[in-house]
Amino acid sequence: MSVDLREPSACVDRSGQSGEDRQGEVPQAFRMNRAAVPLVVGLSVATIAWLGDDAVHYVAVAAEETHTGLSIRRLPLVVNPRVEHWMQELQTARREELQFHLDQSGVFGGMIREKLRERSMPPELLYLAMIESGLSPVAESHVSAVGLWQFMDPTARELGLRVDDYVDERRDPVRATDAALDYLFWLRARYGSWYLAVAAYNAGPARVERVLELYADGRTGDEGIYWEVLRHLPRETREYVPRLIATALLAKDAEALGFRHSNLPAYAYEEVYVPAGTRLAVVARELDVPADVMRDLNPHLIRDMTPPREMYALRVPPGHVETLVASLGAGVSTRAD
Repeated sequence: MSVDLREPSACVDRSGQSGEDRQGEVPQAFRMNRAAVPLVVGLSVATIAWLGDDAVHYVAVAAEETHTGLSIRRLPLVVNPRVEHWMQELQTARREELQFHLDQSGVFGGMIREKLRERSMPPELLYLAMIESGLSPVAESHVSAVGLWQFMDPTARELGLRVDDYVDERRDPVRATDAALDYLFWLRARYGSWYLAVAAYNAGPARVERVLELYADGRTGDEGIYWEVLRHLPRETREYVPRLIATALLAKDAEALGFRHSNLPAYAYEEVYVPAGTRLAVVARELDVPADVMRDLNPHLIRDMTPPREMYALRVPPGHVETLVASLGAGVSTRAD
């Protein structure tokens, strides 16, 4: 029997609305087409201008904070009764769950931390993906939020991810992480607070905007505002930031607290362009690797094959590119078993 070890907020409609309504909350300024998404987002106005004219001011301020070493680099790890509750919970009733998440961080943690470092964003945001999905690229909630970062279909498309009959980049740990971190950076730039940014990621920006207008006079720019308006946020969002802080604090001292170090191999691959309709099982056979290895490297190929009408960059285990290229050069068909 499978057990869902994800944080409850990853398993529900996080805005308390229908999926379609929640997707409408993604700010118009953030919407883009796929070609506009940079592969690596540098924190300067030049590289994030695609966010939209209304957002450039906020991003410019955030970029300046980054360059001067101010708060955008840091997620404050405040300890209060709510955080202490989660620290206790994660060491007792949910200890197995936290251990599972720490194990999974051995697979994707290095990749996510590197992308956070490239953007000068807090490394603790890795644990948001833990809460969202248990660091599983194939996690799917009952409202059809999918992947490491639990994107709904319309949100994913608005953030530049490909979602079609053959490719679902919400399941791509690399592309989905880029999209999630770009969006989180925009939210941090908008609110001037990581706590409010994380709350908006969970509940939706429109919900957080309404709460701030009603109970904080529209104020932003201070981490303390989150705690002021906490009781007015959706129930799951009230626990979201405390859970994130608690997880980050425990992970820093995981071994001292008796948690095992992850021995799972890191997500690593090389890419090779293959013909249209290439089947993963055929490639696995040519490379003499288990079919599950190819599936794990390409979880976004939802039919276990590349799209039927285009060359596609397939991920293969490191050191296997030459073998596959040689097979393709020898005329081996990859279209059928």
